[in-house]
Amino acid sequence: MPRVGLTTDRVVAAAADLADEAGFEAVTVSALARHFGVRDASLYTHVRGLQDLRVRVALLAGGELIDEIAQAVAGRAGKEALVAFAGAYRAYALRHPGRYAATQIRVDESLVATVADSPAMRRTAEITHGMLRAYGLGEPDLTDAVRLLRSTFHGYCALEAGGGFGAPRDVRASWDKAVDALHVALENWPREERAAG
Repeated sequence: MPRVGLTTDRVVAAAADLADEAGFEAVTVSALARHFGVRDASLYTHVRGLQDLRVRVALLAGGELIDEIAQAVAGRAGKEALVAFAGAYRAYALRHPGRYAATQIRVDESLVATVADSPAMRRTAEITHGMLRAYGLGEPDLTDAVRLLRSTFHGYCALEAGGGFGAPRDVRASWDKAVDALHVALENWPREERAAG
């Protein structure tokens, strides 16, 4: 029987908060049980186990992240949208390090379809593709461009969060230059030639 006051949403929100406070690896069923003052078994009414819990945190964080990005890019296009998208991404990653780490987890094969079909993932694809529409990219170039943006944003945020930039140059100034360079790359994308049918 579920403990009064405990819900799946409340458990996942607490796990996300714990991730930000102590790191995503610190998120365990036992840690949450201690937080709520219950036995581990009490939480299995709300989550199926550690993997399920972590995937739920990833989906929560992914939804929060794309909501912030969507708000930032609303009404913008081209470089202005790219700058807003990048800025919202970086701000979320730095403000919520544990939640952000959750968005990067590798999902068990049995859950891939569930995650890919989640509202957060669908919205992420829609917003990202919408932002890139101004650059006139079609497939497979669109997928390549998304991968370039994701790897650049993630790599930069991971290095920044870990104190990986030791040069005296202002980190924000380098970020702005990186986004400027991405805009130039997107405007001059080496489009893949389509085979004649």
